[in-house]
Amino acid sequence: MTWDDIALVILAGFGCLTLLLTQVSEILSRVPQLIRAGRQVRQEWRGAAGNGSPDSSVDEGEQESRAIGRAPAGEPPPRSGTS
Repeated sequence: MTWDDIALVILAGFGCLTLLLTQVSEILSRVPQLIRAGRQVRQEWRGAAGNGSPDSSVDEGEQESRAIGRAPAGEPPPRSGTS
């Protein structure tokens, strides 16, 4: 085994380690979103959305979008006063 082979093995090892750490950090960054989604699913399953409140099933992102005049995902944009 030459020094070139040793250098290549070290570089390959660090490359694999970097890839692994990047993937782990991506997964860990999504954990809060997964927890929120799981809670929302449990609320919907239990019927918490059917308690009569018009915005009970709307998440915070949609409420913020409505507050600043943008349409939430899946809805057409708000119409202007001129038609």
